[in-house]
Amino acid sequence: MTISENLQAVRQHIADACKRSGRQLDEVTLIAVSKTNPPEAVIEAYNAGAQHFGENRVEEAESKIPIVNAQVSASPAWHMIGHVQSRKAKDVVPLFQMVHSVDTLKLAQKFSTLSMEQGRQLDVLLEMNVSGEEAKHGYVAVNWATDETVKSALWSEVEQVLMLPGIRVRGLMTMAPIVADPEDARPVFASLASLRQALQAAFSISLPDLSMGMTDDYPVAIEEGATFVRVGRAIFGERANK
Repeated sequence: MTISENLQAVRQHIADACKRSGRQLDEVTLIAVSKTNPPEAVIEAYNAGAQHFGENRVEEAESKIPIVNAQVSASPAWHMIGHVQSRKAKDVVPLFQMVHSVDTLKLAQKFSTLSMEQGRQLDVLLEMNVSGEEAKHGYVAVNWATDETVKSALWSEVEQVLMLPGIRVRGLMTMAPIVADPEDARPVFASLASLRQALQAAFSISLPDLSMGMTDDYPVAIEEGATFVRVGRAIFGERANK
């Protein structure tokens, strides 16, 4: 199947998931995860209607994004979805419209300073490790609803991030475990949605976005409230390199 045909299939799955969960189609934004794919593939996806793309490596994005932007009629929205080292933050701000992976106060402070220097507001999501997997990045949020120590530490960190100028916290992101049955990821997505509600109530703020769900489980994520789904393999095919 072509990238265009794959996109059409993914959009249909999104529409079906929205219908099942009583949501409007415009509540969910598809991010075509273009990491490891060449500019030509990204442009093909853009021409097929994709408007949002996700990259996870700064070095790759630095070479790819300018090429794509120069060859399309209007620049798409670029999302940094991978882990960002503090020393690379300066390279992220000029390239991306949103960062999904702010996982420490230190990184948030770095983005705040850089954004202020460049006279812009950077939209960010706070990455939450709600599954408890040691290999996952993110604020420690496993058992946040039942472990008062975890909740207290998390609330303190979030409060400090919310006070920073130059960045706008739009919501939360998580990476679910890789599971054979997408239903096994549902509790992780439900936990993130509940955490979003609790933070909104605690700090009297609006956190409109939940970034969760990838190729193997995005319909379930939509059913649990995802506003961004990050889909790569189902659009571009298997990656040539890992």
